[in-house]
Amino acid sequence: MDKFYTITELTREFGVSTRTLRFYEDEGLINPERRGRTRLFRPADRRLIQEILRGRRIGFTIAEIRDIIRVYKDPPGEVGQLEMLMNKVNEKREELRQKRRDIEETLAELDNVEEACLTRLAEIGVGT
Repeated sequence: MDKFYTITELTREFGVSTRTLRFYEDEGLINPERRGRTRLFRPADRRLIQEILRGRRIGFTIAEIRDIIRVYKDPPGEVGQLEMLMNKVNEKREELRQKRRDIEETLAELDNVEEACLTRLAEIGVGT
């Protein structure tokens, strides 16, 4: 007998809302079986949800996640998916490194502004 998960079980397990899972379904990322109005998720759907959430945590867009899933299901299959994923990971890593450089520059500029303010306050005789 196949194991199915209800939407409630998966929302509790992954800490997401039912709206989130319905959104992933609407976006074509998952395709639960339907029995009347009830959605029944297979173990494969559960694994996809896990991977979708992982992708979101590391900053992939829904479109990027959809592409990765599509490549897995269609030729070139798993090899193509893994190669695409490695490329996207490298892109995301470089994007984050650039953001870190930008943040460091902004923090340095804030330090400079603060120092200039403190210097000027000292010049005009205002204690801090």
